[in-house]
Amino acid sequence: MTKKIAVLPGDGIGPEIITEAVKVLDYLNADMDLGLVFENGLIGGAAYDVHATPFPQQTLDLARQSDAILLGAVGGYKWESLDISVRPEKGLLGLRSELQLFANLRPAILYPQLVDASTLKPEVVSGFDIMIIRELTGGIYFGQPRGVRLLENGEKQGYNTLVYSESEIR
Repeated sequence: MTKKIAVLPGDGIGPEIITEAVKVLDYLNADMDLGLVFENGLIGGAAYDVHATPFPQQTLDLARQSDAILLGAVGGYKWESLDISVRPEKGLLGLRSELQLFANLRPAILYPQLVDASTLKPEVVSGFDIMIIRELTGGIYFGQPRGVRLLENGEKQGYNTLVYSESEIR
């Protein structure tokens, strides 16, 4: 059975990391006959450079037609001067919103060889192995209203609305 993987390397260090991840998947695919088929797409600053948007329609279409998405990092100094509406991070937010992705999993492990590199006491960090589940679709990410306003004293003020519905919390 074939499984289509959308490969979205992103920009910055994303392509470098995704290249190595694909090498591992290619090896496993060949060794274990996993039936993985890869198709590349653009997101973030790399997409903006080509399409003037961080989340082109063809990337959304590819993501919807795929069984999984391998996503690299987005964002970097090169795109920081862009208007907030087209910054690379809007590609991630668009993907999360359009596919109604709820959370991502972020494993954090401290290998024994690195215990002494920590600024925390070894007895505190030894054996550190945790899974962080990060919510992605509500709260500050997508709350409205949001923007920048000019205060009476001439100072700019940014604001975001943090909202959650009962169903999101459940």
